[in-house]
Amino acid sequence: MLDFLPAPLRGVIASLLLALNTILLCSFLFCVALIKVLPFDFARRASLWLMSHTHEAWISNNKGWMNLVRRTRWHLSGLQGLDYQHSYLITSNHQSWVDILVLQYVLNRRIQPLKFFLKQELIWVPVIGLAWWALGFPFMKRYSKAYLAKHPEKKGKDLETTRKTCAKFRNNPVGIFNFVEGTRFTEGKHAQQQSPFKYLLKPKAGGIAFVLDAMGEQLESIVNVTIHYPAGRPGFWDLLCGNVRDVVVHFEELKIPQQFIGKNYDQDGEYRLQFQGWINQLWLDKDALLEQMHREFPARH
Repeated sequence: MLDFLPAPLRGVIASLLLALNTILLCSFLFCVALIKVLPFDFARRASLWLMSHTHEAWISNNKGWMNLVRRTRWHLSGLQGLDYQHSYLITSNHQSWVDILVLQYVLNRRIQPLKFFLKQELIWVPVIGLAWWALGFPFMKRYSKAYLAKHPEKKGKDLETTRKTCAKFRNNPVGIFNFVEGTRFTEGKHAQQQSPFKYLLKPKAGGIAFVLDAMGEQLESIVNVTIHYPAGRPGFWDLLCGNVRDVVVHFEELKIPQQFIGKNYDQDGEYRLQFQGWINQLWLDKDALLEQMHREFPARH
């Protein structure tokens, strides 16, 4: 434990450890990527195993420096029943970039490493795009409404392309992650949206519906996560400095309603309204849970 050191010094040490962890494991990952392109089934299976465990090792090493700079008190509930051999869609309220590290910290080796749907263009981002590709992050191709108006023959092609991308997960469990709010909560965004929720922004149902459209039959369930920071929303530098004393996280596993599987959110208006109503109810329940968390775990400084 380095809590006897000044917070800025702890932040510098944690930053160096994070950078070293990323450089070393990304270097190994790129070597594994060379195996991935070989036209042999054994090479494909071996590369998938190595990449998944490299991903988990990166998260485990991050847990190491997080524990080193501060022994955070974790208040966790609802984790029972999660299975490493199943595929899940995970969603959460979004307050800070710390949320991602929190989810990785708690879920590492409980379920498969979290993956995000990414726009196809992001595969060309230097270094990071290659890392995402090597780790098997699903890339999606989506057409704008304006483009589809000019090229109606392309309707449904984006979903078809994404389904093909996700086919590789059929025999390999995966954890797909999506922030339903689409952006981090701030008071300014909350006021601008005139959000009906006290602690949340309005949910955007399209992203999670797209995941269900593409791979709903492959998913065991939805894991609905609610995160609360008693001392207020931390920044990433706060995490590096070891200033995150308490984290409250509740997990709720939800079966995916059968009527939401195999539907097209963009083209089926009735389904879209039903799905939006279901997501809004989840957000009402989450807002009430956050109210309860604020009472049970009041602000600590």
